[in-house]
Amino acid sequence: MTEVHTLGLCKEERIYSKKLIDQLFSGRGSYAMSAFPLRVVFRLFDRTEGDLQVEFLVSVPKHCFKRAVKRNRVKRQVRDAFRKHKQVLVHKMGNYEDRKLAVAFIWLSDELYPSSAVEYKVNSLIERIGDSL
Repeated sequence: MTEVHTLGLCKEERIYSKKLIDQLFSGRGSYAMSAFPLRVVFRLFDRTEGDLQVEFLVSVPKHCFKRAVKRNRVKRQVRDAFRKHKQVLVHKMGNYEDRKLAVAFIWLSDELYPSSAVEYKVNSLIERIGDSL
């Protein structure tokens, strides 16, 4: 069983599997909530050997920002905010040893926000996810 790094984000914490992404967004068993400019979709899955308890992805659609520089900035802001506050979810997932949580953050706005505002919204979404588990 692999432990989550406390201060950083390792590659194993990111969702790359197309199958897992399709299951996350299929609608059956998934939950969604918004805190503008972010929307979060999350779902519990069965945990296999080597999986971490919390995995995530960040999506910034091209129609929000045409320039990749701006999309990458937003993704960096969301990843950093998630890195700082993920321990709330890891602590809540302690009750589910055989399950893992997949979380997807989706950017909704076509405006850039300061990092403090993004961090506040990500933290509020993480708290709400933790309360609903």
